[in-house]
Amino acid sequence: MTAQQIILWVAVPYAAMAVFVVGHLWRYRYDKFGWTTRSSQTYENRLLRWGSPMFHIGILMVIAGHVVGLFIPREWLYAIGISEEIYHLGATGMGSFAAVLTLAGLGILIYRRRTVGPVFLATTVMDKVMYVFLGATLGFGTLATFVYQVFGSGFHYRETISPWIRSLFLFQPRVELMAEVPLLFQLHVLTACALFALWPFTRLVHVFSAPVGYLFRPYVVYRSRDGVRGARTPRRGWEPVGAPDPERLRRL
Repeated sequence: MTAQQIILWVAVPYAAMAVFVVGHLWRYRYDKFGWTTRSSQTYENRLLRWGSPMFHIGILMVIAGHVVGLFIPREWLYAIGISEEIYHLGATGMGSFAAVLTLAGLGILIYRRRTVGPVFLATTVMDKVMYVFLGATLGFGTLATFVYQVFGSGFHYRETISPWIRSLFLFQPRVELMAEVPLLFQLHVLTACALFALWPFTRLVHVFSAPVGYLFRPYVVYRSRDGVRGARTPRRGWEPVGAPDPERLRRL
């Protein structure tokens, strides 16, 4: 175990985790009004209508695959009847499809942000940095999948990367597991650490936002301040409070 390995596979991941957690707490505490996607839909909708669903559906599939592959021990999958062959087939096939879908959606979104004037003007420096590391993380992961899993003999990351990640959360890092991991997978992990460290300071914070309050907030009551309320007779049961009976007015 060398000093370089300790820095790369212990110090860097823990630093990224710390910045990820503390950064979100700080952002929520001091920048609630900036906790937003900074949506640019009003500037352009045609490309966004294609790129956004492709990217979001693809990235959800990618996240689900990583959760299963990295955090669920393979013995647990064996116990419910998912063999190594079935897992490899599903992970490789669905993972490749998800990666291509995500990268295609991201490519459309980056093209839109670069070529549509108002969208480009609304792009911040952190947006550009975020796109670089997001694209690098997805690119290295996709390249590693195709090189080793699709066209290669396969790399058993569930025997190396997966237990290493779980050991970090148990505060018993097993650095030696990353020593023989191929370079593309190592670059994928390191760029992912950088992305997580940048996460709290970019528009990616919207991932942790959900309009739950809308389900429980009271109805919004609109009241008119105009003296004239219009010529249409209100439906029965919707007459303004204190208004005269329309039937009585017609009889008069």
